[in-house]
Amino acid sequence: RGFVGLLLIASTPRSCLDVRQFYSGKGFTLNGVPQTEISGEHLRICPQGYTCCTSAMEETLSNLSRREFEGLVREAGRSLQASLNTQYRSFDTYFTDLLNRSERSLQESFLATLGSLYSKNAPVFQDLYADLRRYYRGSAVNLEETLNDFWARLLERLFKASSLPQYTLTDDYLECVAKQTETLRPFGDVPRDLKPKVTRAFVAARSFVQGLTVSGEVVRKVSQVPLSPECTRAMMKLVYCPHCRGLASVKPCANYCRNVMKGCLANQADLDTEWQNLVDTMLQVASSFSADPSVDVVIYSLPIRISEAILYMQENTEVFTSKVFQACGTPRVADTQSSGSEERKKRVNPASTAMEYKPSPTVGVPLEMQISDVSSKLREMQQYWVQLPAALCNSKVAAGAAGDKCWNGMTKARYLPEVMGDGLASQINNPEVEIDITKPDMTIRQQIMQLKIMTNRLRNALNGNDVDFQDASDDISGSGSGMCTGESCARSGPRVIVPKTDSTRYYNPPENKKVKGTGTQTHPSILLPLLSLATLLLRR
Repeated sequence: RGFVGLLLIASTPRSCLDVRQFYSGKGFTLNGVPQTEISGEHLRICPQGYTCCTSAMEETLSNLSRREFEGLVREAGRSLQASLNTQYRSFDTYFTDLLNRSERSLQESFLATLGSLYSKNAPVFQDLYADLRRYYRGSAVNLEETLNDFWARLLERLFKASSLPQYTLTDDYLECVAKQTETLRPFGDVPRDLKPKVTRAFVAARSFVQGLTVSGEVVRKVSQVPLSPECTRAMMKLVYCPHCRGLASVKPCANYCRNVMKGCLANQADLDTEWQNLVDTMLQVASSFSADPSVDVVIYSLPIRISEAILYMQENTEVFTSKVFQACGTPRVADTQSSGSEERKKRVNPASTAMEYKPSPTVGVPLEMQISDVSSKLREMQQYWVQLPAALCNSKVAAGAAGDKCWNGMTKARYLPEVMGDGLASQINNPEVEIDITKPDMTIRQQIMQLKIMTNRLRNALNGNDVDFQDASDDISGSGSGMCTGESCARSGPRVIVPKTDSTRYYNPPENKKVKGTGTQTHPSILLPLLSLATLLLRR
């Protein structure tokens, strides 16, 4: 009688109360959910033993596992995008502050020295800084042409103002004068010395922020790749089949989880090589910012170098004028002498025009600190794609599950298969996910190509070669920047967060850095005399 009783107890179907509570807690209706276990021949994914899951429940939970996995990948991607966005804003704020500081230094110094005389000719200098900003922001601006145009316009203004009052200078004549900039070198060695330094600094800065933008866009697109039907089955088996088997409290085995994740994230893992190449190159570009002359010195010394050039021309006006007359001919004598001729002969006291290169007491962000912070964050994300499967398992799915007390896909027992390698080619023998390694995901392949393109641009920037970003949006399918945070990534698409300039924190050049002149050290009061400007800029 006792033996019969044990048989009756053993054959009594177990209650499905736990599964019903779990299923209801996920927001699903309990219609059709068994009260007690039923035979599982109908199951297509989970083991076909006694179960509390119907075919409809299996399908519902399978779809849920797909949505949840895709959500986990997007969440991880948003976290990486947020980090990239933070680095973008940090560097962008630093660089724009530096440029603002340089322009303000020029404006305040020249205006204090010359007053309205500078104001009348200020557009020449303002346009230079405006073009430099536009270039940095990614506009189709040719740096070499911008600098050449600046010196040509400045030469026209200075020559017109400094020429003898008895001559009339037509637009055609001034155009001829401007063409002598390269051959007669009215500004000495400054234009030639400055061009490669400014070009290298701005090419590096623009390529660097573009690299951060493209990286964020790649992450956004790759993180939105949908789960394949085969991976949907594998995720269902990993996450929710234990519930159907009455093992809801048993976590998946760690290696079992890794095999599923490595299989379902195999295409993403193939980003690894080009992703690491991009990060390596960005680190090299970041390091180049502090190379002599550093980016901050190049930009902050722009007013000083311009002043040197003007002073050189003032000191060699007679020689230059003579050579211009030889090249362009002697201009026509004016009918009447300008009434401002006497004013043009005035000289400004050199002491009143002296400007110094010295740090402001305002606290700024040192270049070394900026580079160190950005570089450390880039290194942290360098192995993101190959670390993602283990990260998802450890934090979300299989935390603490090991040994023989974990879900191995069939029951509560040890998981024996070995863990697969990274990437699509390594999944040919994955025991958990059926993957056709001959059919890579095309969206991810396109993003791998974008990483290669961006890396090549950064390498060009390291050599000081101008980089054309005019069609950068086309390279990433017109989707814009990868910079976004939070739900906005999924809701409204990517956006670049451009820092406001009304609360600018101006950067102060470090005291121990020297501003380089044309091959020799420039003394603190090099922005000097500008006594030429008082006489030279009297007329438009």
